[in-house]
Amino acid sequence: MSTAEETAGEDMAWGEVTPEAARKLLVAAVEAFAERGYHATTTRDIAGRAGMSPAALYIHYKTKEELLHRISRIGHDKALEILTAAAATEGTPAERLAEAVSSFVRWHAGRHTTARVVQYELDALSPDHRTEIMELRRSSDAVVRRILTEGVEAGEFDVPDVPGTTVAVLSLCIDVARWFSTQGRRTPDEVGALYADLVLRMVSDPKQSVR
Repeated sequence: MSTAEETAGEDMAWGEVTPEAARKLLVAAVEAFAERGYHATTTRDIAGRAGMSPAALYIHYKTKEELLHRISRIGHDKALEILTAAAATEGTPAERLAEAVSSFVRWHAGRHTTARVVQYELDALSPDHRTEIMELRRSSDAVVRRILTEGVEAGEFDVPDVPGTTVAVLSLCIDVARWFSTQGRRTPDEVGALYADLVLRMVSDPKQSVR
């Protein structure tokens, strides 16, 4: 399956981007950045994929970097929303961590083309935009760190290094976007469930049951 075919399935997820022309350009940019990389992609590439002229792109986005920032901002806002919602659910720390991991992984698998751009093109952002996005990433980090801390305090988790484990958990989830394929043998839901189980086994006190 081509990058274009995979991205088409993610198209409707950008409903917050208006007008339609701006949304088409953004979807085309996701497709191009995922396939070619940010630096190898030109504004002409993006406009062509959207079926527009290069001049039309500048009506909605001043620069290629502005497009990347818009994609990255929406993606990181969604990531934080997913983790925050999971942390707010009722249940034990283990149950909330499992929900956070499974839902975070499902997003990275189900929207793997977008997630590859969101997670792996950070260095192409301008200094100000990168600072903004890193603040969102720190907020996501804080959500997971808080769940782990509560689990340690409740005696459910055996985690000597909570900050380091937080990085490990999030990195494990994010990496799904790099390798997931719609032609693989597991669905996003199945990968989410697998990773939730693996993370719980990684952090749980051996004297406690995993689930």
